Amino acid sequence: MSSGGRRPSSRKGGHSDPRCRLAASGFRGEIWILPNARDLPASYEQRLFPVEERRGRLQLLAAADGRDGAVTIHQDVDLYGVLLDGGQQLRHELRPGRHAWVQVARGSVGVNGQTLGAGDGAAPSGERAVKIGARVPSEALLFDLA
Repeated sequence: MSSGGRRPSSRKGGHSDPRCRLAASGFRGEIWILPNARDLPASYEQRLFPVEERRGRLQLLAAADGRDGAVTIHQDVDLYGVLLDGGQQLRHELRPGRHAWVQVARGSVGVNGQTLGAGDGAAPSGERAVKIGARVPSEALLFDLA
């Protein structure tokens, strides 16, 4: 997904912004990811990810290679979405040299022992894995970053 790597435009609804725009249900805001190159051909993808695919497990939403039905983005990031019931936990292993960011869309989760609420984000540092546990029904995004 790319607007061609052009510079941001002040035009309302213009497609000259190079960033990838993502939105999650329950998340009141937008997430922008800068592409890894300039002057990319413009492209657009949209996909609905059914709740069942994200309930209790990480569902790949966006990736540089578009694998497993994810939308393609021009950056070395794997973006996952998850819906957890209260008391559910999961673990995501990070490959060497990778980092993570967790953004809570709704609910309350523990991320490697740190409690986060809706709208909060955390970057577990120096970890080999990210552990996410829901305290109440929750939705979160996990960014696996280079």
